[in-house]
Parts: sequence; C-alpha cells; structure tokens
Amino acid sequence: MIEKLRSGQINEWNVNKEVFLDVRAVIVTLEDFKHFRGIAQRSGGVIYQYLQEPRS
Repeated sequence: MIEKLRSGQINEWNVNKEVFLDVRAVIVTLEDFKHFRGIAQRSGGVIYQYLQEPRS
C-alpha cells in the first residue's frame, strides 16, 4: 500500500486503529516519511496521503 501511495495508484489509504501503530512504525523509518500525511479520524483510524512536497 505504501508503494501504491508513492506511485499515485491510490490517493488515500485508510488505516484502522488496530494496525495504525504498526503502519506508523514502518512509515517513520522510511527515507521519504515527511511526504506522508496522516489525517486522524474520529474512529481512531488514520487516512494516509502521499504529498509531492515534503511537509515541514
């Protein structure tokens, strides 16, 4: 799914709260982790998007 976000095959990845911490642990180790934006949801999940410009 991470590779699909990077390549633009998908625009968003909805990660449920049960696996969020595992997914986040992987994303923060990536060289381009600042390109990933996580948008918290009320349900406890997160929607990840991949940005062309890194966030600050």
